[in-house]
Amino acid sequence: MFIDKAKVAVEAGDGGNGIASFRREKFVASGGPNGGDGGRGGNIVFIVDNNLNTLIDFRYRRKFKAARGDNGQKNNMYGRSAEDTFVKVPSGTLVKDEETGHVIADLTEVGQTVIVAKGGRGGRGNSHFVSSTHQAPTFCEKGEPGEHRSVILELKLLADIGLVGYPSVGKSSILASVSAAKPEIAAYHFTTLVPVLGVVSLKEGANFVLADIPGLIEGAHEGAGLGHEFLRHVERTKVLIHVLDISGQEGRDPIVDFQKINEELKLYSEKLARRPQLIAANKMDLPEAQENIERVTAYLEKQGHEIFPVSAATGEGLQPLLWRAYQLLQDYVEATDTSSETVVYQAKPADEITISRTDDGAFVVSGRDIEKLVAMINFDNDEGLRRFQLTWRRLGLDERLKERGIKEGNTVRISDMEFEYKE
Repeated sequence: MFIDKAKVAVEAGDGGNGIASFRREKFVASGGPNGGDGGRGGNIVFIVDNNLNTLIDFRYRRKFKAARGDNGQKNNMYGRSAEDTFVKVPSGTLVKDEETGHVIADLTEVGQTVIVAKGGRGGRGNSHFVSSTHQAPTFCEKGEPGEHRSVILELKLLADIGLVGYPSVGKSSILASVSAAKPEIAAYHFTTLVPVLGVVSLKEGANFVLADIPGLIEGAHEGAGLGHEFLRHVERTKVLIHVLDISGQEGRDPIVDFQKINEELKLYSEKLARRPQLIAANKMDLPEAQENIERVTAYLEKQGHEIFPVSAATGEGLQPLLWRAYQLLQDYVEATDTSSETVVYQAKPADEITISRTDDGAFVVSGRDIEKLVAMINFDNDEGLRRFQLTWRRLGLDERLKERGIKEGNTVRISDMEFEYKE
């Protein structure tokens, strides 16, 4: 089964907790703090595997969670960092953040990797908090929570040349005739429901990957039929072969078909519409084709297109078409496109703290840094609590809450923690 879209949840591992401990050795009267740091949590890493060509595995496993780091130990011993969790994806996979829609990575090369969720760093042991005025801290940090998010995976086939056109114009027949691919062929619309790839070998060293893209219809750029599902597989192709039913058997005009399909390509992507395009005038073995070929050829040549009369049934004209497509493929130069999708995963901008109200009157303080601080503080430790209070004052949260109208006894929530506000 060919699956080209999936949604998965990824959760990186939490960092291990730091530890508070002190040297306790014979003849050492007052040993100093020697609590070690926790280990780093495991990352979730996507890696391109050449053995995969579909996203079907993600139908059965939709969540990936990495291991947490080990806790620190006494004698300044660090906890062991967790192993990264590698998730295999096929070449051509686009990874998007579900919440923002941003592209995290475009994975096109075998072995290419990207960290989709970063593991939390280990909490620091009490040996890190020694100062000239505080020689024996009992405070240590909990491990930082790992990142978690939902991502959308979209597979865009990596084909050199794509066959496009209306349903039942003969795209699958052409692919079956020139390659070892075995697409389903029948005399009804939408026989091909998924893209099919085939390797075309013209001679030793001259070959390319040809894709049979399921038939497009009017309104495909807006998602009509399965427009978006089909069109994205054309995006990576370098050359297009536009297949026309030159016989006009179904009462359609080949010229009108040509205009409509190209309009759909243009409305979906200006970049795609600029791809080199050859015209395959198919079904030349039928008598009706002879009535249309001169008229259609005159129109297309006037538009600057090359037209090749072919017959998928007999093989007539296919070799000249394929050699010309191969030549265009060799001459193809990718145009610079500043609007193209690129990896956007990067360090997050400076954190902004926001304060909101809930229906029950509680004040919710949100912000990546303050939430991380709360997750890493041990509130059962007096020194940890004082550390949190100092940070609270430094961030000016009292003043900001008063501006929002907070009163004595109101509830303040930060992440999973809940506090009662007091002056």
